Amino acid sequence: MVEGAVPMITVFNRKELLVTYSMELQSKARNILNEWGIDYIVDTAGTAARNIGLGPIGVDRFGTNPSFSCQYKIYVNRKDYEKARAALAGKL
Repeated sequence: MVEGAVPMITVFNRKELLVTYSMELQSKARNILNEWGIDYIVDTAGTAARNIGLGPIGVDRFGTNPSFSCQYKIYVNRKDYEKARAALAGKL
């Protein structure tokens, strides 16, 4: 590895750290990971795009809750997983 190069997080070396629908919680988690210098990636999966053409996206339709329209998954490198868990738990 080149000096100063950051190892990439790939599908082969990552581990899921957090799954949430809360923008606030994922933001707080990302801030903590940044504070501790832990690399992460965020994957989002949303249902809002499925509602295009059905009216305003923010409208509750078919029993769905608009606050659950986007799911955030935070992944870290497997080697950083325990440190990341401890950081989020406030144990570092």
